[in-house]
Amino acid sequence: MAAFNDIIHQPIRLRIMAILAALPPDMQIVFNYLKDALELTDGNLGAHLHKLEEAGYVKIDKTFVRNKPQTYVEATKEGRQAFTAHTTALQELLEQSQQIGKQGAIDNTQRS
Repeated sequence: MAAFNDIIHQPIRLRIMAILAALPPDMQIVFNYLKDALELTDGNLGAHLHKLEEAGYVKIDKTFVRNKPQTYVEATKEGRQAFTAHTTALQELLEQSQQIGKQGAIDNTQRS
């Protein structure tokens, strides 16, 4: 079975990576859009993005648009690969659990 990724497995980071991985490669998302979509505070999103950036899973670009700071985020190639591996591990767990459940299941209507 594929291994879970401890960095991506955290629920907020999993949601961040799901959004970023859904974008075409080299496409970025605006920090504030991501913050609103996930209903997070600036600090909370920033902390999770920092953790993902340290792992090499996201790239963060800071620039100015009309003299206002603007932050853009995108998944790196490594981040996309890690997300795919993690979701594969989740899918394998679900499939395995369903098989185990079916093999050990007892029809309660037949028990008497």
